[in-house]
Amino acid sequence: MKKFTPNEYDKYVKSISPNSPIGKNMFWAFVIGGLICVVGEGFRHLYLWIGCTDQVTASYTAITMVAIGAILTGLNLYDNIAKFGGAGTIIPITGFANSIVSIAMEYKSEGYVLGVAAKMFVIAGPVLVFGTISSIAAGLIYFMMNVL
Repeated sequence: MKKFTPNEYDKYVKSISPNSPIGKNMFWAFVIGGLICVVGEGFRHLYLWIGCTDQVTASYTAITMVAIGAILTGLNLYDNIAKFGGAGTIIPITGFANSIVSIAMEYKSEGYVLGVAAKMFVIAGPVLVFGTISSIAAGLIYFMMNVL
């Protein structure tokens, strides 16, 4: 087997790799990401229309979008949308739900409690810990800058 230098290897990889249609990928990422945001905005307006306060509306909208992302992942539909929409499906709220549920779905053969439910926290745990620590740090900085 021939040994490649780093430059030779880069040239070899570029010669056998298919060219990516960047313009088309960016267009569909924009469209799919935009559609996800439009759905979220639609739920926000629905909750406002039925009389929810702004704070409750924000919570309900987030919960609804996480549920939609999780359900679509559980039904193996989110992956198909991601193949078509690419980076547009990484919208933080539905992308987060997809990342948690997809990890859990890999362990479905181990059962729903010890497999799916337990593995959901493999990715959710560190995210929740980081979010909690970050919010405490931001609160302390805000307190020191504005109160002291």
